[in-house]
Amino acid sequence: MGQIKVTRCEIEGLAVIEPKVFPDERGYFVETYNQRDMEEAGLGMVFVQDNQSMSKRGVLRGLHRQLNFPQGKLVRVIRGNVFDVAVDLRKGSKTYGKWFGVELSAENMKQFYIPEGFAHGFLVLSEEAEFCYKVTDFYHPGDEAGIMWNDPDIGIDWPIPEDMEIILSEKDQNWSKLSEIKE
Repeated sequence: MGQIKVTRCEIEGLAVIEPKVFPDERGYFVETYNQRDMEEAGLGMVFVQDNQSMSKRGVLRGLHRQLNFPQGKLVRVIRGNVFDVAVDLRKGSKTYGKWFGVELSAENMKQFYIPEGFAHGFLVLSEEAEFCYKVTDFYHPGDEAGIMWNDPDIGIDWPIPEDMEIILSEKDQNWSKLSEIKE
C-alpha cells in the first residue's frame, strides 16, 4: 500500500486515516489524498466537492445529516484541533445510534472518513481551527437535518473543559433527539 495507514473503527464504515509525513530541516511534505492508496485500503469513494471552515474555541457544529442526498465525508484539520464525531444512523445497522469520536489536529494530521448514513459534528478545542472536508455529493439546499449534540440517548462524551462555553448556531440549538426522528 501507499502512503497512508488506515485504522478501521469499531463502527463499520468509519476509518481514521494517517498519511505518511516526510519531515526535513525545511519543514515537511505530506500527501493528503491519493485515490489509488484509498482504493487499495478499500475506500473507493468518489469526491465531488471540497469545503473549508474556520471556527473559534467552543464552537460546536453538528450533529448534521442529509435527508435525501447523503454525503460521505473525509475530514481533516489544517490549523488547530477539534474533537470530531460520527453517529451511525443507518437503518438496520447493529450500531445504530452509536457514536465514535477522534481528535483531529494540524499536528497529528489524522483524517476521519465518515460514510453516507452518519450524522457528523465537531467541537473546536483550540483558540481557532480550520477544518477541511471532501464530500461524495454536492450540497443540496433544504436537505440538511440534524440531531441534538447532547442527546442523552446517544451520550457523546464531548471533551469540554470547565472554562469552555459551547457556541452553537441557531439551527444547531434546535435539532431533535434521535428518538424523535420519524423517517
